[in-house]
Amino acid sequence: MAHAAVHDDHHDAHDHKPQGFLHRWLFTTNHKDIGTLYLVFALVMFLTGGSMAMIIRAELFQPGMQLVQPEFFNEMTTVHALVMIFGAVMPAFVGLGNWMIPLQVGAPDMALPRMNNWSFWILPFAFTLLISSLFMPGAGPQGGWTLYPPLSLQGGNSVAFVIFAIHMMGISSIMGAINIIATILNMRAPGMDLLKMPIFVWSWLITAFLLIAVMPVLAGAVTMLLTDKYFGTSFFNAAGGGDPVMFQHIFWFFGHPEVYIMILPAFGI
Repeated sequence: MAHAAVHDDHHDAHDHKPQGFLHRWLFTTNHKDIGTLYLVFALVMFLTGGSMAMIIRAELFQPGMQLVQPEFFNEMTTVHALVMIFGAVMPAFVGLGNWMIPLQVGAPDMALPRMNNWSFWILPFAFTLLISSLFMPGAGPQGGWTLYPPLSLQGGNSVAFVIFAIHMMGISSIMGAINIIATILNMRAPGMDLLKMPIFVWSWLITAFLLIAVMPVLAGAVTMLLTDKYFGTSFFNAAGGGDPVMFQHIFWFFGHPEVYIMILPAFGI
């Protein structure tokens, strides 16, 4: 018994040792902390994307050219949209989901807390990569957020970095969605059946299935863009027997559900 008591004391001391600010936020597996990280990140991205919107509006304030070159204007419209969609709106709702879903279904935390931490920390790296493309030789992406070929393939080597950033965002979204589904289906409190769940939890359950269905399709579409530009394929190149409109069909298989991914959690709220 004495040995067990000593062991318990040691265990408590180990669990409650003072931790630094960095250690707490970098390695946290607490759903509320991770939800807060997502919300703070979404705010930073909202301000970043908003500053790009201000450049766009300032340029359009009068006819003719005022402030920026046309190429930079196109970079702003492209990166503004990618930052706002994948960096502001989606992480904000994932943050609210992380905060509220365990509380609303009576779970102690998310089902996969370590993966939860990882799915957040991928994002700052993805957006550092995306925004860094604006400073690369040959300029940033100028094809609009839809990245239609052939226009999107006429940029410099920043195209590859933008595509890799999109892959990272997609991995983050898929992991977050798996986590939310696992939490809702496996960790509800006794008596909390599906039809007793709050509407926000339902909206996120549906959103999570949509994410898992469509993010791999976007990944496939941008990977085909990548191989068209760097590896000599002709998926979207008419001269090689490809079809540029095929990109639109594949892209909008992702793109149309995406607008519901962005609005459904808001409906739930």
